[in-house]
Amino acid sequence: MWEAQFEDIMRQYIPFLDADEALDPDASLRDLGLDSMGIIEMMGALEAAYQVRFLDDMLNLQTFATPRTVWLGVNRLLEAVA
Repeated sequence: MWEAQFEDIMRQYIPFLDADEALDPDASLRDLGLDSMGIIEMMGALEAAYQVRFLDDMLNLQTFATPRTVWLGVNRLLEAVA
C-alpha cells in the first residue's frame, strides 16, 4: 500500500504502536496517540522526505485521521509535482 519510508516516518510519531505491531491503514491516529504537535512534526518530516508541501486545504483532521488518509494526501502531492 505504501513505501517503507512512509511507514518508518509514521511510526516515529505514533506513541501507542508497538514496534512489532502492524500499522493498520484505517487505524485512528488519535487513538494511537498522535496529537496536534505530533501531526505538525510528522507533516514536516513527510514534506522533507518527499520534497512536497501540504496545501492549506489539506491542513485538517481528516487528512491526518488514519495512515491511509495521510498516504493518500502524500500521493496527491507527489502526483501534482510529477
